Amino acid sequence: MEKLHQETLCVQAGYSPETGESRIPPIVQSTTYFYGDSQAMADLFDLKREGFFYTRLANPTVEVLEKRVAALEGGAYGIGCASGMSAILLTAMTLCETGDNIVTSCEVYGGTFNLFSTTLAKFGIEARFFDADAPAEEIEALIDEKTKFVYGETVANPAIVILDFEKLSALCKKHGVLFIVDNTLATPVLCRPLALGADIVIHSTSKYMDGHAAALGGMIVDGGGFRFKENPRYPAFNTPDESYHGLVYADLPVAFGTKCRAQMMRDTGAIMSPQNAFLTYLGSDTLALRMERHSRNAEKIAAYLSRHPKIEWVHYASNPGDKYYERAKKYLPNGTGGMMSFGIRGDAAACARFMEHLKIATQETHVADVRSCVLHPASTTHRQLSDEQLVAAGIAPNLVRLSVGIENADDLIADLAQALEAV
Repeated sequence: MEKLHQETLCVQAGYSPETGESRIPPIVQSTTYFYGDSQAMADLFDLKREGFFYTRLANPTVEVLEKRVAALEGGAYGIGCASGMSAILLTAMTLCETGDNIVTSCEVYGGTFNLFSTTLAKFGIEARFFDADAPAEEIEALIDEKTKFVYGETVANPAIVILDFEKLSALCKKHGVLFIVDNTLATPVLCRPLALGADIVIHSTSKYMDGHAAALGGMIVDGGGFRFKENPRYPAFNTPDESYHGLVYADLPVAFGTKCRAQMMRDTGAIMSPQNAFLTYLGSDTLALRMERHSRNAEKIAAYLSRHPKIEWVHYASNPGDKYYERAKKYLPNGTGGMMSFGIRGDAAACARFMEHLKIATQETHVADVRSCVLHPASTTHRQLSDEQLVAAGIAPNLVRLSVGIENADDLIADLAQALEAV
């Protein structure tokens, strides 16, 4: 068959049953697996054959979701993780050692910012932050021989900045450094970073991929095309791993993905649970349908809020006149999802009054599921940031983050209207 469209992959990729088998993948709720052949089991431990021997590294149900998301992203290898944050951490620890640095957009999710700026620093890994709209030469000045990757979000949470793939991809290729993109809020239905120059894609599958807010999880997708062989920036990939009898990861077809699972997943056990993988797999069946509805609803709501006298500004890239409108058309031509942010005329107290008067959209620390929800990032998800860091991350004191669900758009607009009357 010819290359399948995303709508078909959402439903079909990842699992093909044999005659008489379950049509949907079963939940393999087991920590371990039986082998009658001793050599076969030994070969698994030496990475000489594929299979499962302990769920701390890999599980059949998790693998089904890994294959589906990898297919959707056009990647070579997926790794299901316990959460989106663990996916980012495992990626960083696979690539970095003490004395290394990473170069990252400052307009990233607050948890990611804290991981990079605070936690990695304790391991001697420096995070160098740049404004996503900074000129290429300013970002390039942050890259040196110890830089292991450049990082950004397709749609930044909650600043709603659209990543300039062309600019960052060119820099990474010039310096032979990995380009890593968090594609959570766009999903591969609306944007495929690997096709735009990224090397590795990360997801919090707890968001749109899952859709129903029932299953925590994360995913790493290795594009498989980055050349680690003899790249002086990545000596760990070119040095024999004695814990696997001298295996050299750069010699493998999928170098990063294998090293990440064989070392970091082995040592941390931060794998997605089979139950959560099953729920996420079921949720991803409708991903393409949902992303279309999220996007159309959000476009209507952004247009309404842009005209409201109590709204100071609206950030939604598919809204004509938005700063990133042209960039969104270039990289996300079919829509930018359901995430937006807007500024209420007033202070944090005005934001609180507005949110507390909503009747459909709820106040919660989550985004990107079927139900609409709101949050005040400056006092919640980003409250650990200093005032200067909040400004750099694009988080104004009056910013409200709105995740538009799949309810009727007119009902959502009516709810926003009555809540704004309280401001």
